[in-house]
Amino acid sequence: MIITKVVSMLLLLPTNLIVLCVIGMLLRRAYPRLGVTVSVAALLLLAVLSSKAGALLLVAPLEQHSSPLTLSADSDAQAIVILGGGRLGNAPEYDSKDQPNYWTLARLRYGAKIQRQTGLPILVSGGMPDGSAVSEAAVMSQSLQDDFATPVKWQEGKSDDTEQNAKFSAEMLRQANVKKIILVTDALHMQRARLVFAQTGLEVIAAPTIFFSQERFTLLSFLPSGEGMRRSAYAMHEWLGVFWYTARHAGL
Repeated sequence: MIITKVVSMLLLLPTNLIVLCVIGMLLRRAYPRLGVTVSVAALLLLAVLSSKAGALLLVAPLEQHSSPLTLSADSDAQAIVILGGGRLGNAPEYDSKDQPNYWTLARLRYGAKIQRQTGLPILVSGGMPDGSAVSEAAVMSQSLQDDFATPVKWQEGKSDDTEQNAKFSAEMLRQANVKKIILVTDALHMQRARLVFAQTGLEVIAAPTIFFSQERFTLLSFLPSGEGMRRSAYAMHEWLGVFWYTARHAGL
């Protein structure tokens, strides 16, 4: 697990471009032009991808695979599955209890909206990958109850990643004879999430939320920012995840 996280960190922003820049500096002694070119290219990419507008180069193609949910009378879904997106640990304003981070909170809000429209039971999925004493699913369930007056029927609290979200959730839902679900997660995450849930045999209706590519932009959107970097890093993580999952299941 630790090795996987270290490799992932080296492949993702901003570490990958920092490493590339350092490589360019090291190459300058033997290959001055090549070294300078590599370093400058890394810095330029870092500047572009750390802006909200530049992040669209990675974000938009992923989000184009997901359309907003359109519920119809014949959708015949049997349950809503909401995936966890992280937590805030030991929140002092909540008696030092863990709370959903804003990614998870946005998913919960949208899942609660769909539940009010459909009346379908909810499964929340998220484990304890950071060693917490309470699962993310339990944190999500409490938030749905306290913040959105929305009940939760199932809590899947063993998973550490999206593939385990799908595997363990599908096992629980099969016991309830659920075969078709409405899946709630971010638009950036939806392509990969839908792939892994479909692999379990569940029929999936996508319900994506948080569409960055539809956001209004200003002149400030073209300047480097922490938010732009975060979006690019998230999108790059999803690109790598889709590639890795597809390659493994293609037998490569």
